[in-house]
Order: sequence, then C-alpha cells, then structure tokens
Amino acid sequence: MAKYRDYLPQLDGKLFLTDGGLETTLIFQDGFDLPRFAAFDLLQHNAGIEALRRYTSAYASIAREKGMGFVLEAPTWRSSTDWGPMLDYSMDKLADVNRKAVDGLLTLRAEFETAESPMVISGCIGPRGDGYDPGTTMTPDEAQA
Repeated sequence: MAKYRDYLPQLDGKLFLTDGGLETTLIFQDGFDLPRFAAFDLLQHNAGIEALRRYTSAYASIAREKGMGFVLEAPTWRSSTDWGPMLDYSMDKLADVNRKAVDGLLTLRAEFETAESPMVISGCIGPRGDGYDPGTTMTPDEAQA
C-alpha cells in the first residue's frame, strides 16, 4: 500500500525517529551471523524474521509513545544486484526478499501507526562497495536498473 507515495509527512517539520544500528544489534546483541553484513538474509527463516520484528517494534513503540513519526527502514541495505549474487540470491529471489521486507513493515505500520505517529517505509539499497567507501558511483540509470 503506497500510503505516503505522493506526500511525505516528515516534510511538515514534525520530529521523526529512525532506528540505529540494525546489523550491529543483530550481530553483537542477538548473536546472528550476517554474511557480508546482509540483514535481509534473515528473512529466510522464522528466527530471523522475529529478530527483525523485535528490533523494529522497539523503535516503533517509542515513536508511538512519544507521539512522533517513525521511518520504518527495511533491512535491504545489501539486497541489491551487486550483493545478492554473492549470497547466492538469483534476481527473482532478490526481488522476492525485497518485497517480503516491505510486507513485514506494512504489517508493523498497521500495528503501530497512529494519527500522531505517522510511519513511513524506506527501502534503502546501499552502495555497491563498502558503506564507508562506496567505490564507483552509479549513474542515475544504473541506480534505477
């Protein structure tokens, strides 16, 4: 559901909470192994799905309690055509996992969003290289593809 496709409520100047440190939390607090730092791979099993839900729900609860907006960030930072094949994801499987990531956030938004706490979904796909040294910059056409 493209609820905020034509209008982003965070542009009104209201405070919005974001999460912080998904992969670090999953590795160092929850004990998950994230090959290539790819949190999206956790969507392949129930324990991973529950960990992602727990992580995001904690932030969504804070946003709702404080009456602020929240950016629901999909765990898709590494789910690109550059990184997916390194984890044996075909293009079809990669597309499916990206949809699954957003579907999970749609469910969380339905559970936590209120009129005082609008919740927008972000499906970020990160850089081709390392997050701190992105390497080659893509053209707009390459990014769209």
